[in-house]
Amino acid sequence: CTDRIRFLFSTDDSRFVFTTDGVLTVKRAVVLHEGHLDFFVHSWDSQGNKMTVPVMVLRHGHHHVSRDAERHHGGHRHQNHHNTEVDSADTKETAGHPDVAVLYFPKSSKGLRRRKRDWVIPPINIPENSNGPFPLKMVTIRSSEDKIKKIIYSITGPGANEDPVGLFTMDKDTGDLYVHQRLDREKQAHYTLLAHADVEDPMEIIINVIDMNDNKPIFEQTSYVAEVAESSPKGTTVIQVKATDADEPGNDNSIIKYTILSQEPKLPSDSMFAINSFNGAIMVEGVGLDREKYPEYTLEIQAADTKGEGLTGKTKVTLKVTDSNDNPPVFTASTYQGSVDENAVGVLVVKMLVTDEDEPNTPAWNAKFKIVGGDPDKFFSIETGTNKQEGIIKTIKGLDFETNRKHTLLVRVENDVPFAIPVVTSTATVVVTVKDVNEPPIFKEKEMTVQKREDLSVESVVIKSEAEDPDFARENIVKYKIINDPDNWLKVDEDSGLVKVKSDMDRESPNVKDNKYTVLLGAYDNDPVPATGTGTLIIILEDVNDNAPAIVERETQICKHQRTPALLSIVDKDEAAHSAPYSVAVHEKYSANWTAKMNESKTGIELFLKSDIPEGKYKVVLRVADRGNLDQESSINVEVCTCLENGLCSLARIGGQEEMSPYIWGILGALLLLLVIAVLGLYAYNKRQKKGEIGEPFEKDIIRDNIYHYAEEGGGEDDQNFDLSVLHYGLDNKPDVLRSDMMPVTMSRPTYRTLPANPDEIGNFIEDNLKAADEDPTAPPYDSLLVFDYEGGGSDAGSLSSLNSSNSGDQDYNCLTEWGPRFKKLADMYGGGEDDDDML
Repeated sequence: CTDRIRFLFSTDDSRFVFTTDGVLTVKRAVVLHEGHLDFFVHSWDSQGNKMTVPVMVLRHGHHHVSRDAERHHGGHRHQNHHNTEVDSADTKETAGHPDVAVLYFPKSSKGLRRRKRDWVIPPINIPENSNGPFPLKMVTIRSSEDKIKKIIYSITGPGANEDPVGLFTMDKDTGDLYVHQRLDREKQAHYTLLAHADVEDPMEIIINVIDMNDNKPIFEQTSYVAEVAESSPKGTTVIQVKATDADEPGNDNSIIKYTILSQEPKLPSDSMFAINSFNGAIMVEGVGLDREKYPEYTLEIQAADTKGEGLTGKTKVTLKVTDSNDNPPVFTASTYQGSVDENAVGVLVVKMLVTDEDEPNTPAWNAKFKIVGGDPDKFFSIETGTNKQEGIIKTIKGLDFETNRKHTLLVRVENDVPFAIPVVTSTATVVVTVKDVNEPPIFKEKEMTVQKREDLSVESVVIKSEAEDPDFARENIVKYKIINDPDNWLKVDEDSGLVKVKSDMDRESPNVKDNKYTVLLGAYDNDPVPATGTGTLIIILEDVNDNAPAIVERETQICKHQRTPALLSIVDKDEAAHSAPYSVAVHEKYSANWTAKMNESKTGIELFLKSDIPEGKYKVVLRVADRGNLDQESSINVEVCTCLENGLCSLARIGGQEEMSPYIWGILGALLLLLVIAVLGLYAYNKRQKKGEIGEPFEKDIIRDNIYHYAEEGGGEDDQNFDLSVLHYGLDNKPDVLRSDMMPVTMSRPTYRTLPANPDEIGNFIEDNLKAADEDPTAPPYDSLLVFDYEGGGSDAGSLSSLNSSNSGDQDYNCLTEWGPRFKKLADMYGGGEDDDDML
């Protein structure tokens, strides 16, 4: 009876019953002999709580006082019964309005008596969209006091004096409640008003708007688009449509049922799809979906309320049939032919085309190939071409014409994705013909390894190489050659393949790695288009004692007074079996001042100063021998000096020189440059004077710029004319003479200073390294045989010994002594100096 809690009702009198909305009605005729009838009404709420109230039914126009005497206290009256007036035969009839109910205000008793729970007025139900006439009387509100005095009635609340104002009105004299226009449940489902009478408490009136089927179902979308795979089985849900109805939920006016009205096209049947009538799910119903034939279907869907018999709404659903792999690719031919040269790898053999009725450029259309027979040795590969409808067969290993001249392959084609339905796959046969080509001879051993002494004599046999020509039918002759011999030590007989020593081998050669010397041999046939096969020869060289030990250092220092030995290291190119322990001896020419011995490990030399000699630089020659007594003399430059406490030579003696050296060398260089310019200028002046080319004093020429032309003298003096062409006579008959640089092997390189961290030492660093470079005996040029040209027999050229220098005038050659150690010999020759074997 309220909006919040549902109640169950029952009565003690079976002649009265309650409707589902809590209205008490008369089941059959009731005779009120005493003018009234009393009984009890029982009610249970949703929590199971029971309430019982007495009810008195009065005959219309009869006034009855309850059994309980009315008690007056303070001008108030209280009644513990709920009363309603009815006619003796029908509780619904009223004078003039037999279908309008009359509601009475509940009685109130005065005094201090406990007030019982009031009877709740049942709601007033009125259908929406009523056609009137308006104003339409809905109910009459009465007060039991209107028999005694005039009562003024009124209503308040939404729809009365609140928005929407004026929807409901009440006659102030009669209490008649009117509605003035159509009600719409979808706008407002119920109204709650308060009815007022002068002497009564306000009474709540609830007006329920009864739903009518005035709204048709509306789909959420005006049209739908979905996809369905052509291989979808029956019952596959494709899409779900949904419609809504604005009528009251839960009753027939809003219960929707879905149906398919039409299907286009109606092939292969008109019932390819079905729809769930309750939830709108569209499913596949028939079989035979085929994108290639019927790529799209259009369905008209209807939604109807009142369980499918009321108002309707419609929508359109477009179903696009998507491709499934239901069509296998098929070869365009059953047999394919191809040919390939033997031994060819990675070359194209044949291309195989296929067709597929599925949608192009989809996984269900793209072809995938596989060789399923005829290739047990995996000579071939097959791949898909870029257009996805082509199989390309290539060789992955060389074919042999002599072994098998024809290969027959079986190829199967499928798609990138599995087939949606059972299908028969397509196969094709590929016949590959092998073409004969001239193959190179093959060495019986691809890699031949031998072990020989490095001093193996010339013409000694190293190995006999053997190769065969795989082209037996051609009967070619196999010949041999050396393709790569880094040091040119070997030769091979072209007919027999016998490899011999051509020149002395050396294990210490840079081309020998880990004692192994590698030579590439070739075997070729005499075919018109010859082919060459290769084989590798590895010679493991055994070491012999053919390298004498040498001293690494070329310069060292010895403290004059401390007698501390100089330590020298030894190097030997031979293996350990032919190197340490070493022995050392001082050359007898230097033994008076020097002595040397090996250190404890016999791998280093300790050089001692025996006598008291002046400070300076001395040459010492030591003879070092290995365990096989193979020896070699090494020359060492030793500086004897006074050492500081740290064992290093004092720089006091040469400090001034080091400080002055840059200035001295700068001055000497400038003077030398001026001297050369002066000599050249004087020489040119004299030459021009002799030829009469100078007509004015020399002083006038030097004050302006002049361009001088010097006549070509042919490489000789003024009174000689040489024909240079004769020097080229006999070039075609020159002997086979080669230049051979001979670097000193007994002398070591000097020690160069590293770049100092202190910038102040840069000058000393440059000066020391310049001096070391000037005194380096291992730097080129070497004493070498240099052949410039061969004059040939009967040369017209004169002897070079006829050339001589002019001896006119005196020349001072003392300046050569200041040009460094490289000009020392020249200074001794022209300046009369002496060569000291002991002092450098």
